Amino acid sequence: MPSRWEQVVVDSHDPARLARWWAEALGYTIVDEGDDRDGHYVEIRRRPDELPGLLFGQNDDVKTVKNRLHLDLRPDDQEAEVERLVGMGARPVDIGQGDVPWVLLADPEGNEFCVLAARGS
Repeated sequence: MPSRWEQVVVDSHDPARLARWWAEALGYTIVDEGDDRDGHYVEIRRRPDELPGLLFGQNDDVKTVKNRLHLDLRPDDQEAEVERLVGMGARPVDIGQGDVPWVLLADPEGNEFCVLAARGS
């Protein structure tokens, strides 16, 4: 039997702050928060009983290159969503993507993610 996708782990300087940012961005809820041997962690999910989740864990390493894994968000209105996310603290990023139909943003700790156009656009 194949494995089941449980969560994506995001290293963070401030897991509580970043998890709350992503929870607001995605309309998710905090399902677990605490401390373990590595420091503070926070898990968010769409609903408490729905997987996968995003787990934000304490890590003080400095991000130096673009992410090798990122999230793609597909809103109904790309322009309005980009404006909302930037208003929340995201920032536009240029990694040499050129003229593409998505918008590349970074969260408050610099993790890149894409905001795609609505399906059928």
